[in-house]
Amino acid sequence: MIIRVANAADARYVETLCQWYEESAKQRGVGIAKRDPEYVRKKMLKGDSIIAFIDNELAGFCYIETFEDNKFVVNSGLIVNTALRKEGLGRAIKHEVFKLSRTKYPAAKIFGITTSLAVMKINTELGYKPVTFTELTRSDDFWKGCSSCKNYPILMENERKMCLCTGMVYDTLNDQYSQQAQETIDFIEPRKQ
Repeated sequence: MIIRVANAADARYVETLCQWYEESAKQRGVGIAKRDPEYVRKKMLKGDSIIAFIDNELAGFCYIETFEDNKFVVNSGLIVNTALRKEGLGRAIKHEVFKLSRTKYPAAKIFGITTSLAVMKINTELGYKPVTFTELTRSDDFWKGCSSCKNYPILMENERKMCLCTGMVYDTLNDQYSQQAQETIDFIEPRKQ
């Protein structure tokens, strides 16, 4: 298994990843169904994403986005090849994208919203706490990303203060990652098999 920071050469996987996002949302019946391929490509080019391979085959992906002048960073778009789920790959990717977020943006609170119990458990392991949506970014750009979710009308009816997702935040800003130099994030150490 190889889990690393994605780069420009990984752009060849963008269409596959976007297809996985759409299929996963249909299967679960909730969540953000679509990702713009150009947006995913930019995440790779900027070094703001983690990509995983098993036996040289694409296995998973997750990216980060910052809001409010880097005050908040979201770990978003966790996707794992359906044939490889339940093997701990999602957990491994989440741990690496967490490290990338903390190292690259050490002064930012990390947050996410999810309906996935598995993601909530992983976030709890990492030190996230459940919070109300009022403790998350107020950025219109973030909340616009929810517009392709079937629950978007619920979010808007509640003035972005609540929905069916659970909001979670990691705000321990004096942890081990905040002490590392930002140059150390070029490549994350591969996981032992």
